[in-house]
Amino acid sequence: MKRRTILAGAVAALALTTGAFADGHAKTKVGFIFVGPVGDGGWTYEHNQGRLAVEAEFGDKVETIFQESVPEGADAERVITQMALSGADLIFTTSFGYMDPTNAVAAKFPKVKFEHATGYKRADNVSTYSARFYEGRAVQGHIAGKMTKTNKVGYIASFPIPEVIRGINAAYIHAKKVNPDVEFSVVWAYTWFDPAKEADAATALIEQGADVILQHTDSTAPQAAAQKAGNVITFGQASDMSEYAPMPRVSSIIDNWAPYYIERVKAVMDGTWESTDTWDGIGPGMVGIGEISDAVPADVKAEALALKDSLADGSYHPFTGPLKKQDGSDWLAEGETADDGTLAGMNFYVEGITGDIPN
Repeated sequence: MKRRTILAGAVAALALTTGAFADGHAKTKVGFIFVGPVGDGGWTYEHNQGRLAVEAEFGDKVETIFQESVPEGADAERVITQMALSGADLIFTTSFGYMDPTNAVAAKFPKVKFEHATGYKRADNVSTYSARFYEGRAVQGHIAGKMTKTNKVGYIASFPIPEVIRGINAAYIHAKKVNPDVEFSVVWAYTWFDPAKEADAATALIEQGADVILQHTDSTAPQAAAQKAGNVITFGQASDMSEYAPMPRVSSIIDNWAPYYIERVKAVMDGTWESTDTWDGIGPGMVGIGEISDAVPADVKAEALALKDSLADGSYHPFTGPLKKQDGSDWLAEGETADDGTLAGMNFYVEGITGDIPN
């Protein structure tokens, strides 16, 4: 009886192995480390949509695994290590604060490929990738500047890193272009995902007179707070957040990671993967502008879509001079555009934004 059980087990194992190698290859195991829950409705939700797209594209040739709500820091290093030990061939770490943990684990697992979102540190087995979210912020800023009646725009910021500062500047520049009286108030939440904190920040900004709320945090809590207040507009962050359309959510930035994830998984499968740095925007489709709702006047919608098109075809750059820094010093001359190096390390506000960037 015992011998029969062992034989049955061996046959089952052989069948599994035969299935895995039927096309001459073992399954490619792809891991994802997420900073929020997959149901956050924003950043992590869209990264998880990319993971699902990988499964749909490659079927039984891949196995995907993920860990959600992983804090940035030491905890992340432990989780990434466990994922590498589990046999992952490729691991996507999807938040800025995973940068050092990703590189530390990569050094110990040279045969595993790593992809880090929004960071700048690479290695032979570590690629970096991000989206030019600031292009989408420019479109949002245009709509915000046109639609505010109080001339007060509130901005819920996560952490004072270049990606977030770029977004604030891009939105402000384009709101100011169409409304010279506009003022921005920035609240730093020091979180990517904390619905209670985000709701409190939105409520505080609304009580200070803001009738437009922009956010670089990941939950729909600011939308809910705006809906409760009434006559306040918001914009979806990372995902469409269309459950709050047509008001208060009048448009959104949508992160589309699926094509990138599919391309990088394919590169691991066919042996062409190399360490690269990718930074794509509206043109290549990594940044999408969600439907502009009918709460936005037709002329404003047309202008916003024209701006989107000019960003997509490269005929316009969101950071085009003349522009000064917050301290009044010259930054970009008339017609000059910002280079990627400056944008990647941006640590200053443009002229007109009040308040300090925290250290």
